[in-house]
Amino acid sequence: MGIARLLAKGWTVICLFAAAHALRLALARGTVPPLEVASTIGVSAVLFIAMGLVFIFGYVAASDVNNAPHVAGRTLAHFLPHFDDVVLVLFALASFVNQTLYAPDHMRSPPVEALGAAMRFAVPGQRVLESTLACGLDDGRIAASAFAWLLAIVYLFSAASRVRLAAGLIRLERNRRPEGLGPVIPAAVLGVAAVAGFQLLYMGSAFAFIDCDVYTEISGALLVGLAPLLLAYLMVAAAANLLAMGPE
Repeated sequence: MGIARLLAKGWTVICLFAAAHALRLALARGTVPPLEVASTIGVSAVLFIAMGLVFIFGYVAASDVNNAPHVAGRTLAHFLPHFDDVVLVLFALASFVNQTLYAPDHMRSPPVEALGAAMRFAVPGQRVLESTLACGLDDGRIAASAFAWLLAIVYLFSAASRVRLAAGLIRLERNRRPEGLGPVIPAAVLGVAAVAGFQLLYMGSAFAFIDCDVYTEISGALLVGLAPLLLAYLMVAAAANLLAMGPE
């Protein structure tokens, strides 16, 4: 999994998740007809996705040392999402549904409190987030974060069982089309990003610098409901690229 492909998938998921929250907030206000809101946000999401993909594909074209067409010899199977990608999307959807429909109305239910206690023990960042939201701005955000971390841990262990297979596929792809930056730089960049994300999100260093008001916005919803899953996805990609550098 190269950096470009990882960025393209991650950017698309982020834009769709943010668009879903923007639609939810706009419909909750009720000041604009739903059809008009959906069309406006849908067009904006498509433009944001396209803008990000243009930059990503520009990086791919600039780093191509072979100057070969990127779609040469590619079949439909090359563009279909892998199993881990499908799982990530389904988990992101489950996190969004829990974040918007279930968690706000079941903050004090026994299952949610049990999950919160387990995540406080397993994830230091969950404890830091709860301290940050002590300003009275909970409204299900703590429960949503605990559920997102649970999904992230399940995804991480599930994908880790197939990381050697992913590394083998990366080797085969590099043998067919070498990366312009070589195998070392992408592995190093992904490794550093994974370590930074682990410190900022799992250990909770980032939450100490975020104001409480941020959690009322779309960026706060992304941080609570999607960031743990993207961190797990990044960690798996970093591990696969590191393993792909070794012997077969």
